Amino acid sequence: MIRTLGIVGGTFDPIHYGHLRLAAEVKLALGLPQVLLIPAGIPPHRAPPVASGTDRLAMAELGCAEFAGLCADGREIRHPGPSYTVDTLQALHAEDVTRPLALIIGSDAFAGLSSWRRWEQLFTLAHLVVVERPGAPTLPDAAPPALQEQWNRRLTTDPSRLSRQLAGAIVRQSVTPQPISATEIRAALARGASGRAEVRGLLPAAVLAYIDRNQLYRPLPDAP
Repeated sequence: MIRTLGIVGGTFDPIHYGHLRLAAEVKLALGLPQVLLIPAGIPPHRAPPVASGTDRLAMAELGCAEFAGLCADGREIRHPGPSYTVDTLQALHAEDVTRPLALIIGSDAFAGLSSWRRWEQLFTLAHLVVVERPGAPTLPDAAPPALQEQWNRRLTTDPSRLSRQLAGAIVRQSVTPQPISATEIRAALARGASGRAEVRGLLPAAVLAYIDRNQLYRPLPDAP
C-alpha cells in the first residue's frame, strides 16, 4: 500500500484550478493517497501575498473540498517568520518518520532550487516530483552544476521508489497544461464586474464566492 504524502506549496493568492488540477492529476498518476496544499505564510523569495494568510487558507480549504484526497494545511500560515520548505518538511517528517514525503514542484522552481534555504537537505527529507512547465527551461541544463549533479544521480523512471524509499528520488511527471495565473485573476477582479466575469471557471465557485463575500482583490479607491 502506498503511503507517500504529496505536498504542494505556494502563496495560493488566490487558489485556482491550475493549482488544484495539477495536484489532483499528480495524485492520480502516482497513486498518492493524499496531497497537502500548504499556503505560504511569509514567502522568502517573492513579494508578500495580497490576501491575508487567514483568507488564503480559507480559500485553499474551499478549493480542496472539490477534489478527493486534496487537503489544505495551515502550518506555514500559523508559523511566525518566513516560510521555508525545509522547515515544513522537517515538521511533517517528525509527525511520522516512517511515511515518505513527495514534494511536488514545477520544473522552473526546480531550476532555482539551489537558492532555497538548506536545499541539499530537501533530498534527505522528501522525494521530488518535478512537473513539466510549458515554456520552462529544459532540465537539467537550466540548473547550476551542483543541482545538475543531484538531478543526474537521483532521477528515476520508477515511481514505485516514492513508496519503497523514504526520500531522495526525483521523478518527472507530465500534467495537462493549466494556463491560469493568480496574478491575472487578481488583476481581473480589480477591474470590477467585467473582470469578475472573466475569472468564472478559473477557480472554484466557492472560492469566488468567498472573495466576493470578503471583498478581496478589489480595485484601489481613486486618490482624492
